[in-house]
Amino acid sequence: MQLTITGHHIEVTEALRNHVTEKFARIARHFDKVMEVHVVLEVQKLQQKAEATVHVNGANLFAEDTQEDLYSAIDNLIDKLDRQVLKHKEKHLNH
Repeated sequence: MQLTITGHHIEVTEALRNHVTEKFARIARHFDKVMEVHVVLEVQKLQQKAEATVHVNGANLFAEDTQEDLYSAIDNLIDKLDRQVLKHKEKHLNH
């Protein structure tokens, strides 16, 4: 799984990079056909936004979340993507 993390109006620190990497390990554990992940972390005035595009075998999944804390935005983003990946995996296995 290739993981790319970029920041808009924020410098991606090593702590943020480690947090994102360990959270995405959960998605890779649920579905091993995740090829590429692109994460964008963005700071607006009072809101922190995290969005990700996941390229899996046969589909592109997208999710975003906005919170006051960037770490909780990342956690909610992972929850949304995890549900999408599990749904895609079910469809793939049923087909």
